[in-house]
Amino acid sequence: MHCKRPVVLVSLAVLLTSLTACANSPAAKNIEQSLAADSRLQDNPLSFGAQEVRSSQQPQTTQPTVQLPTDFPKDIPLYPNATLQEVTPPSNENPGASTRWQSSDPSNLIANYYLQQLQAKNWQVVPGSTNEPGSSFEARRNDTQIKVSIQPKTVTNAAPNQPQTSTEILISYQANSTETAQVNPTPSPEATDDAGVPQPGDSQFVGPVQSQGSATQPSASTSENKNTSATPRAQPSSQEFSDINKVPQEFRQYIQDLAALGVFTGQSTGAKSYSGNTTNQFDPGKVINRREFARWLVTANNTMHANDPAKQIRVASESSQPTFRDVPKTDPDFSTIQGLAEAGLIPSPLSGDSTAVLFRPDAPLTREQLILWKVPLDTRQALPSANLEAVKQTWGFQDAAKIDPKALRAVLADFQNGEKSNIRRLFGYTTLFQPKKAVTRAEAAGALWYFGTQSEGISAPEALKLTRPQS
Repeated sequence: MHCKRPVVLVSLAVLLTSLTACANSPAAKNIEQSLAADSRLQDNPLSFGAQEVRSSQQPQTTQPTVQLPTDFPKDIPLYPNATLQEVTPPSNENPGASTRWQSSDPSNLIANYYLQQLQAKNWQVVPGSTNEPGSSFEARRNDTQIKVSIQPKTVTNAAPNQPQTSTEILISYQANSTETAQVNPTPSPEATDDAGVPQPGDSQFVGPVQSQGSATQPSASTSENKNTSATPRAQPSSQEFSDINKVPQEFRQYIQDLAALGVFTGQSTGAKSYSGNTTNQFDPGKVINRREFARWLVTANNTMHANDPAKQIRVASESSQPTFRDVPKTDPDFSTIQGLAEAGLIPSPLSGDSTAVLFRPDAPLTREQLILWKVPLDTRQALPSANLEAVKQTWGFQDAAKIDPKALRAVLADFQNGEKSNIRRLFGYTTLFQPKKAVTRAEAAGALWYFGTQSEGISAPEALKLTRPQS
């Protein structure tokens, strides 16, 4: 081992000598250049693949987001699932500022949210401020006045898994000052109260004014026409309720408007008044029976279509033979119930239902019965064919199998009525229809507040304008 070490050292010395000798040769230069680092890496160390990484890490230009104005009142509730789209500052033509929002939630759900929030924050919702409660309304608080408009919109070119409809929310606000209060013509002294709110008899009044917890309705003296020759038709009797504050906010305006039309007294169609009138209580949470709803249904329909006899329900005459065994001619509501049967609006032997020989007037009205009786007066045409699967696919009710087969067609037709649907107006967003559940008096009033389809119909405030004398 020791004898081989000198040989190894000699070999290494010879090799180093030969490499040193070749250092300046052309071949050595080529080897050196091939092994040298790329000069481009010295000037740009992130070239080639690394350049793509660098470009991906550069901050992308983001779209500017719309910001609320600094003077936006903090006590105006903002819907949680809504995105601010646009802010319009005040102008000479429009002294108030406005904001536009968009949400994927149903419009009735958003309307209920705002009504509840405004009430909780002590906003005063102006009664009769719109023809369609729940879609547009005004409110006041301290020195601020706001208007909230909630309108459903159709989404064009919807992305995958995106809803086909959306809801647009417009919130306009301005300070309540003497200057803004003089924009509209000042009503006559006899047509306003101390706060300047239009009263019955004024052209700006579109509904009963709530005062001190009661639904105040126009009386004959306040709605007297100065020019008696211009009266279009007789003013219906009205009624006020001392328990109006017990009514849920979303139903309160419905009851006030129908009370102004005299629907709950039944005097406009000659139907007998119910015994609850003497107590001055509406009892909004009380279950309504079939007899009472039949009376309200005929009264509301005929009052709203007083100028269109072709859409009125004809009450039965004394010569009519009773259709139901439990509703004889001596029954105080015989003409009303018999009239509904003769018009084919309720199941009876006259409509081919041989099993419906009893009307059961004092039985509670169920949800499916309400829809079955009311929807034909909305569509004014034959109900569409329907089956259980069609109702499941449209409404998505988990309990659709519990709906009576006779009511399935009416439930499907009500879905096709869009935002004017009775189910949406009464029960909001729900996946359970609960068809056998009893209907409350407040819910019954909500169903009768509007008759018609999305494209053509009439609401109680519109009917009030027709009954109000014109100056």
